[in-house]
Amino acid sequence: MDYEAVIGLEVHVQIKTRSKMFTAAPAGFGEAPNTLVDPVVLGLPGVLPVMNHAAIEQIIRTGLMFGCSIAPVCKWDRKNYFYPDSPKNYQISQYDQPICVGGTVEIELPGPSRNVMGEHKHIHLTRIHLEEDVGKLTHFENDSLVDFNRAGTPLMEIVTEPDLRTPEEVFAFLTALRQAMVCAGISDCDMEKGQLRCDANISVRPRGETKLGTKIELKNLNSISGVRNGVTFEIERQIGIVAAGGSLTQETRRWDLEANISTPMRTKEMAHDYRYFPDPDLMPVEVDEAWKDRLRATLPELPFDRQRRLMESFGLPYTITSVVVPDRPLGEFFDAAAAAAPKQAQKIGNWIVNDLLRELSAAGRPITDSPVRPEAIVGLVGLVEEGAINSNVAKEVFVEMFRTGEAPGAIVDRKGLRQSLDTGELEAWCREAIEKNPKSVEDFRAGKENALNFLKGQVMRMSKGKANPKAVDDLLRALMAG
Repeated sequence: MDYEAVIGLEVHVQIKTRSKMFTAAPAGFGEAPNTLVDPVVLGLPGVLPVMNHAAIEQIIRTGLMFGCSIAPVCKWDRKNYFYPDSPKNYQISQYDQPICVGGTVEIELPGPSRNVMGEHKHIHLTRIHLEEDVGKLTHFENDSLVDFNRAGTPLMEIVTEPDLRTPEEVFAFLTALRQAMVCAGISDCDMEKGQLRCDANISVRPRGETKLGTKIELKNLNSISGVRNGVTFEIERQIGIVAAGGSLTQETRRWDLEANISTPMRTKEMAHDYRYFPDPDLMPVEVDEAWKDRLRATLPELPFDRQRRLMESFGLPYTITSVVVPDRPLGEFFDAAAAAAPKQAQKIGNWIVNDLLRELSAAGRPITDSPVRPEAIVGLVGLVEEGAINSNVAKEVFVEMFRTGEAPGAIVDRKGLRQSLDTGELEAWCREAIEKNPKSVEDFRAGKENALNFLKGQVMRMSKGKANPKAVDDLLRALMAG
């Protein structure tokens, strides 16, 4: 029997704010353990929470970005559980009135090759709600230590519908979600810092069946590729059990990165296990249309929207847009250059994707710290187009541009690299090449086109690269035809 997987994700994303969700204690990463705390974070007697306005605005922006319905009123609830990483023994969250409902995330599946666009799909969201993060436990052989630095950090939980079917779709979803969040400045989504964490709910069923199978939650997925690997294993494990006539029990399992297996943790909790009730210390939040309109105006162009615009407006190939689009500063760099010379957009894109990114990578510098600015790329392309330099010289000029930050025209003049447009001088070089290489002339006249390339090389050597290749080609053909 053929089986299919049904996958839903619960993705936690830390919101990038200066302070925590319900207190002015600083939010951050990498500080000494238990230093980013205060009485509110530790849940000491007598403290009261105060909402972080910036965090609320960021989740509204997220909802607007993904086409969610923004609730006119949302409230806060206490999710009760007893675990060492929860200093208050409850977590302030949202249960039955989340701030964002519905919406979709657009994803791109792998194409038939790296240079070909894949299928685009929309994954439906159930909800996005806001809560506070908990602390972090570190386990040793006989001891466990808790660090509350992360506790209280603004955290949004993004819950998908069970729309995903394959590990590749899961990978594509997390990649698209991360790109959108980083693009909008909502989160850095660094999984190594715990800023993006994912739990996967996985079940299997006979293909064509509409009833869902037994749902198993997979935790401890610490990278986007790790999520894909864990989901792949769990699907195969479940299909193996069901196909052999066995049954599955709803449970939570842990992904063991080193062993590449999932192991049981506990039976799956249900909502009633958390004994949700409204938080008595926090008032509901009202979101009016004016507030939404103001936040909507701050949203950037989303990556896939930018990709469609670049392909439609400039006719750019996927090989360029797939590199430029995921990085917002890189996309803005390209836009600035293409706006100055739209007819040369593809050539500009080639210089950025191939040459600029290579030099930046070798130097360990981001695009925002590039010594070559958009106008310099435009200037270099213009020099090639007007015949002032050829493409080989342009490569040399670009390296110097990156090293010095100097304008391309200034480098060309300083180094005396401008191509010779003197037809008399070009003709003299061509005639000399013909006279010194009669065998090549004979071969060309016999139909061997490669012989012409040899003669062109001789002319370029004599001119020290200053001769215009197209002019040389035309002149050699004319002289040997005479």
